[in-house]
Amino acid sequence: MRKYAFATFAVCAALIACLLNSTIVSAQAPTPPATQPAPVPVVAPALPPVLTVDLMTAEGIGNFSAQWKNMDARIVEGPAMPGAGEKWTKSYDLDPHAGEAGYDDSSWPAIDAKDLSVRRGGGKLFFTWYRTNLTIPARIGTFDTTGAMAVLRVLVDDYAEVWVDGQLPRALGRPSPGAIQGFNMPNRIVLKDSVKPGDKFQVAIFGINGPISVAPLNTVWFREAKIEFYK
Repeated sequence: MRKYAFATFAVCAALIACLLNSTIVSAQAPTPPATQPAPVPVVAPALPPVLTVDLMTAEGIGNFSAQWKNMDARIVEGPAMPGAGEKWTKSYDLDPHAGEAGYDDSSWPAIDAKDLSVRRGGGKLFFTWYRTNLTIPARIGTFDTTGAMAVLRVLVDDYAEVWVDGQLPRALGRPSPGAIQGFNMPNRIVLKDSVKPGDKFQVAIFGINGPISVAPLNTVWFREAKIEFYK
């Protein structure tokens, strides 16, 4: 009986030791960094704006102390991601990732606002980036910007994805204005519900030739680029 009790005690002690050791190891294991979730997209008003500013004119972009820049993107080959099946030994990425916050575009060529309408690319699979940094002025003409909702409206032939301050707002199963909206359909992104003079927005627009699976002999260009104000 004593031998049985001692054996039972020994087994229990071993189990407790294992559990404690597992807890200590688990506590010491590094926690993987959390992935920053994409911002929840905000849908812009369907009503007519009280003021529209054309960013495809020198005067319009000048209101925001901004300058457009452009750089083509390319597809680059790399290794497959971890866990890919044996069949997949390669992956394909885009270069550059110019939507990222703080991306350095200082070496990019500047383009005039009117040249957003210039047809770019050699056709088929073609992608190009447009970037600018907008600063909200106190007034545009007689319009006081303080407290207004500011909406960026762009229509790129054929598709566009729009990044603001390093983020592409999106959510599964919900309208996501920064993502592709359709074939030659506008993207309308709420920059801020209520702006104030001096607010700054880093904008990166990824222009895409399409339909992608057709690989057509088309070019990429802007049909429109505007800031809409609502009060």
